[in-house]
Amino acid sequence: MIRYTLRCADGHEFESWFQSAEAFDKVRAAGGLACVMCGSDQVTKSLMAPALGAGTKKGAPEPAAETAPMLSAPDSPLEAAMKALRQRVEASAENVGRDFAAMARRMHEGEVEDRPIYGEATREEARSLIEDGVPVAPLPWRSGKDN
Repeated sequence: MIRYTLRCADGHEFESWFQSAEAFDKVRAAGGLACVMCGSDQVTKSLMAPALGAGTKKGAPEPAAETAPMLSAPDSPLEAAMKALRQRVEASAENVGRDFAAMARRMHEGEVEDRPIYGEATREEARSLIEDGVPVAPLPWRSGKDN
């Protein structure tokens, strides 16, 4: 596993783990990267120094559990807050996926019952919704099933 420090076009920095350098390139090429702060899809690797360890000798004891990093634990209060927000949204709203723009517009126009939804929209769809007065807000994560 490789941990990269990533930076979006707005200068936000965050970290993410990838199976390999090739895996990072594939995810980026497929449009699977987004800034955790603002949702921008303009994400690049930030300049970083490699983490070089002294290695472990055979028979050396493993690091104590309390000192070993937990990959699933939040790295900062911001990450903890983002995780809590995502859990709250996913528990209280329906994921309508790629139908988000159409469903939001239908709700705004009174064609269907108003309810909490989330999903995906292109920049053009989101811009059109905002210009038409449909209340929407970007979420700082992708809503696909692979997350």
